[in-house]
Amino acid sequence: MCDSTLAIYCFIDDFLKQSEHKEDIRIEVSDAEIITIAICAMLHFGGNFERSRLVLHELGLVKRLLSRSRFSRRMNRLADLIQRLFHQLGSVLKDLHWESRYLLDSFPVALCDNIRIPRCRIVQDERYRGKMASKRRYFYGVRVQIMATADGIPLEFCILPGACSDLQGMAELALDLKAAELLVDSAYNFYEWEDYLLETEAIKLQVPRKANSKRSREPWLEIYKSVMRKHIETTIGEITKMFPKKIHATNLNGFLLKIALFLFAYQIERAFIQ
Repeated sequence: MCDSTLAIYCFIDDFLKQSEHKEDIRIEVSDAEIITIAICAMLHFGGNFERSRLVLHELGLVKRLLSRSRFSRRMNRLADLIQRLFHQLGSVLKDLHWESRYLLDSFPVALCDNIRIPRCRIVQDERYRGKMASKRRYFYGVRVQIMATADGIPLEFCILPGACSDLQGMAELALDLKAAELLVDSAYNFYEWEDYLLETEAIKLQVPRKANSKRSREPWLEIYKSVMRKHIETTIGEITKMFPKKIHATNLNGFLLKIALFLFAYQIERAFIQ
């Protein structure tokens, strides 16, 4: 754990310096240390910031121990920076990715169990009532859309209310790709989108076809799509396995921040630590 934590800190610190990030000269704990504590919380402590900062302090990896409230305030101020770092790192990984194949899918993250929806204090809005078609059940929460490399490293993400469709999620992504192949599931079967992406960005959307589809359905291509889909499903499974039974947060922004941190931690671990 010590070696991986040091590697994460060095990477975050160098990345912030490369991004010309400016910090207040009065702070005693750097932003790189705060983000490192948060990422270690995602990787080793199920998103528990308190346990992460206490353990790292006891190991001597963090000299100055901030109070819980001050740490929370610092994390809230760094929320936008963390998302920018994720997408900047994703852009770097795109340049290093020699394949032109990418994967796209979404997964739900529930705010609470369905029976507790009337008592949910984080948010009360019908937009957060979504449906998991694969499991044939409803959930109350958000839908996370991620785009990943062919070997499952996340590059882009967006978080929308649970009632939003996968096509709405795809519209929110930058999809900063050129002459690439994007493999998706049948929820993205929309001919106008396929034609638009192919004409404007040279992105070929590979969608599984049904037997009665108006467009050609070649058996070998359907097998290829099915095999490639396993990679993004494995990635989503590994990300959600990092989640605790319940993501603890006192407001919606804190809940979204923890989801972004889980994705950022998984991205760093897959790209540089493993």
